[in-house]
Amino acid sequence: MNDYRILVVDDEEDLCEILKFNLETEGYLVDTANSAEEALKLDLTQYNVLLLDVMMGEISGFRMASMMKKNKDTANIPIIFITAKDTENDTLTGFNLGADDYISKPFSLREVLARVKAVIRRTASVQNKSNDQLIFKEMVVDSNKKKVVIRGEEISLTKKEFEILLLLLQNQGRVFSREDILAKVWHDEVYVLDRTIDVNITRLRKKIGEYGKYIVTRLGYGYCFECE
Repeated sequence: MNDYRILVVDDEEDLCEILKFNLETEGYLVDTANSAEEALKLDLTQYNVLLLDVMMGEISGFRMASMMKKNKDTANIPIIFITAKDTENDTLTGFNLGADDYISKPFSLREVLARVKAVIRRTASVQNKSNDQLIFKEMVVDSNKKKVVIRGEEISLTKKEFEILLLLLQNQGRVFSREDILAKVWHDEVYVLDRTIDVNITRLRKKIGEYGKYIVTRLGYGYCFECE
């Protein structure tokens, strides 16, 4: 685990130190910041996971996450929100921003450690073979050649099916709402219904066989590629 770097961002200094101590005991490399402003001055690309408090000073955790997701260099860094806010709307906001997990205060340290380990396991399971290829087990998705190969056999996908798979695989663990997928895959095309997403997802799951089970439906939220 000593190759994994974690950044804890929380305005409670004592909590930062407690999390830092326990995570380092597990073998992680850990840095802390007591505000989003302080965190944004760091090279965020060096971190494998961020533990991010929601309620902070001028820049909230939600706003910082939104800023990171808009930057291609930090868009795929997993984020776990740690917060006292635990209403359904707050949780929905967190997942819509691309959160990989959401832990409400008060929490047990064992829970935090388990969730960090789970997120790292998920995000480490998709490998970048090159700038053009993503590999998950025996499935290769080539973004340059626009093709998917499973155990050496090319899978015939439509343009939209391929783009949905690529989107989910590039951001594995992140939940995309139907609106997100429509905006990113269909762009400005008109007369496209939410139901269109469900139909394409169903066909995609069937075509990629055993790998279809990794495209998970999060009821009320959307779809994600879940590697566990």
